[in-house]
Amino acid sequence: MTRYAFSSSTDRIDRARVHRWLGTLAYWAEGRSRATQDAAIDASRNYGVYDEQAGTQLGYARVVTDGATFAWLCDVFVDPNARGAGIGKLLMNGVIADLDALGIPRTMLATSDAHGLYRQYGFADLPEPAKYLVRRAEARAGSGD
Repeated sequence: MTRYAFSSSTDRIDRARVHRWLGTLAYWAEGRSRATQDAAIDASRNYGVYDEQAGTQLGYARVVTDGATFAWLCDVFVDPNARGAGIGKLLMNGVIADLDALGIPRTMLATSDAHGLYRQYGFADLPEPAKYLVRRAEARAGSGD
């Protein structure tokens, strides 16, 4: 039996563990509530890597997509105690295979520290970053005057 296994089954996600990882250890999701995390899981494609011998989840990623034209890869996380064992690559191989099977022509992500990993899977800098905009929650307070 292979020790590490990839799964795209949402039912296998250890929601408490994922929330603990993201809410306390991930710079982009620090402080995220469990209710928000669960809602995000429920509205996304979810992926995990598991230690089949220990029965624990070691990695997580989710994708927000319409399933046809666009995907946003986010919340990619590997347990700090499992880093360096190829978990991130196993996770990315599975995610990319799943999205490629759908034929989605464009997948985006944001990262501040894992460019090398993602470039191995075909991700590149935005060709025209000035075309892209973001709207943050803070903007809602000032809209609708």
